[in-house]
Amino acid sequence: MTNPISITDPADPRLDDIRDLNSSDRRPDLPGGRGLVIAEGNLVVPRLAASRFPVRCVVGFARRLEELEDAASADPAVAAGLADVPIYEVSREVLAEVAGFDMHRGLVAAADRVGEPTVGEVLDGLDEDNRVIGVLEGVGDHENIGALFRNAAGLGVGAVLLGAGCADPLYRRVVRVSMGHVLRVPFAHVPGKPTTWQRGLADLQERGYRVVAMTPNTDNTLADAVRGADKVAVMVGAEGPGLTEHAMRAADVRAKIPMSPGTDSLNVATSAAVGFYAAQP
Repeated sequence: MTNPISITDPADPRLDDIRDLNSSDRRPDLPGGRGLVIAEGNLVVPRLAASRFPVRCVVGFARRLEELEDAASADPAVAAGLADVPIYEVSREVLAEVAGFDMHRGLVAAADRVGEPTVGEVLDGLDEDNRVIGVLEGVGDHENIGALFRNAAGLGVGAVLLGAGCADPLYRRVVRVSMGHVLRVPFAHVPGKPTTWQRGLADLQERGYRVVAMTPNTDNTLADAVRGADKVAVMVGAEGPGLTEHAMRAADVRAKIPMSPGTDSLNVATSAAVGFYAAQP
C-alpha cells in the first residue's frame, strides 16, 4: 500500500470514482456509465483487492485505512491488489458529502470492470471438488443476488451462472450484501433471450451435471432429485413467479423443499442455499 493522501475538499476530482453512490442516474457503478465496481467496508474492500478487478482508488477514515494495511500485511493477494493504488484519507463529513450519504463503514474502494468469462471458461476452471453450481433465471432483486452469492461461497458452490432477466451482479448493493463474495465466486451469463437461454443448459448436461429445477409444484423432493448425482446444477427462479416453464422443461428433474403445512415456499436465496447444501456429497 502507498501512504495515504489527505483530501479535505469534497469537490476534489480524485474522489469522483466514489461520487453520488446513491444517485439513480449518476452512480459510478452503472454499466452504461463509468461501469466501476464499488466495495465498502473493511471486510469487502480486501476481497476486492484480492479479486480479478483492478482497484483504481481507496478512500477512507484513518482508522479504517490502518485496518486495511493490516489486512494487506496478512494477505499477499490483498497487498498485490493494492500495490501503487492511490489511497485517500478523508473525514466522515467529506465522505458523506461525496458519496451522498453517511457510509458508516468508513472505507470505500473503486475498481474497473473486466471482461466476463464465458460459461465454458468458468466451468473449465473449476476444481474437481466443485461438484455443485448455481443457475439463476430472472432473479432481478439485488439483495437476493447478493445473498445467493454469499450462500454459494459459504456452501462451497463452484460457480454461479446467470440466465435471462437477472440483475447486475456487480451492482454496489450486490457487492455489499454478498460481503464481497460476488467478487470471488466465478460467474458468467448464459447467452440468449428469455425463451432461448435455457438451451445453454444442454452444455451443463453434456458435462455431467444433473440440472435440478427448484419449484414447489412437483412431487419430487430435493433429496430424491440429487441422490446419486455426480455433479448438480441447482436452478432457481425469480421471487414469486419462480422458474419459467421453458427452464423447467430443459432441466433433468424438478424438485421441491418439503414445507410445513400452511407454507408454500422460501425466499429464493434461502431456497438456493438449501439446494446447495443438499447437493453436496
